[in-house]
Amino acid sequence: MAYIGNQIDTGFTSLLKQDLTGASGPTLTLSHAVANENDIALYINNVRQEPISAYTVSNVTVNLTGTVSGTDDIYVIYLARAIQTTVPPDGSVSTAKIANSAVDLTSKVTGVLPVSNSQTNTPAFLAKMSDYQDLTDAVDTKIEFDVEVYDTDSKYDHSTNYRFTPTVAGTYFLYAQGHCRGGTNTQIVDSFLYIKKNGSALYASRHNPSSNYGNQTTLGVQVTDVANTTDYYEVFTYINSISTTPSIMAVDGTRGVTSFFGAYKLIGA
Repeated sequence: MAYIGNQIDTGFTSLLKQDLTGASGPTLTLSHAVANENDIALYINNVRQEPISAYTVSNVTVNLTGTVSGTDDIYVIYLARAIQTTVPPDGSVSTAKIANSAVDLTSKVTGVLPVSNSQTNTPAFLAKMSDYQDLTDAVDTKIEFDVEVYDTDSKYDHSTNYRFTPTVAGTYFLYAQGHCRGGTNTQIVDSFLYIKKNGSALYASRHNPSSNYGNQTTLGVQVTDVANTTDYYEVFTYINSISTTPSIMAVDGTRGVTSFFGAYKLIGA
């Protein structure tokens, strides 16, 4: 049935009553804080007392203008309760009390977030070359990164197989760079740099100019890959030069290392 006005109540809320019989003296103590004396109805011997003239209230304390004895019948009807803003003690709020997505990490969190001790981005390593490496022209060749810059768990073989075998299952970020040179005054026609996984090509970069061949080029590969406990990774190159012996350079004069191979485990991936 349609009607005009507020929706008809289908339920009712009872008011809270507190029995204070047995109290004596000029004050009474409430079990719930209220904003002021108008938020309660105070009855002494079934006679309602007038707010302000008969009593005032501060938080949970009722201050009477007179006194009551332990034989008086005293009770309070709560007409309203104060809503208080309370600062919880440090460390008292549990995770279960925080709603999902309630915290804006962008604006509310400062500093460095802690990382569980069970999650680290290792094994990790970085290797470079002690000197340039001559190659056979137009033949796939493994690059021998024989100097470890760091190797957190000794998972990179820098002396025999020149391969990274993490032995810890997870997702890894792998990266490699090769500085390719065609030889003295020799131009590079085609060149590849690629990462192999368990002996099979995984990802590669290529420089294959149609003309204006150069004597040098630098290639790089960056990739994420899921490894199990037995997988291993190596870096290979292929350089096709017009003549003479091509090579992979270790450094570019005094400007720093130009060929390197590294990897690290991704946390939480």
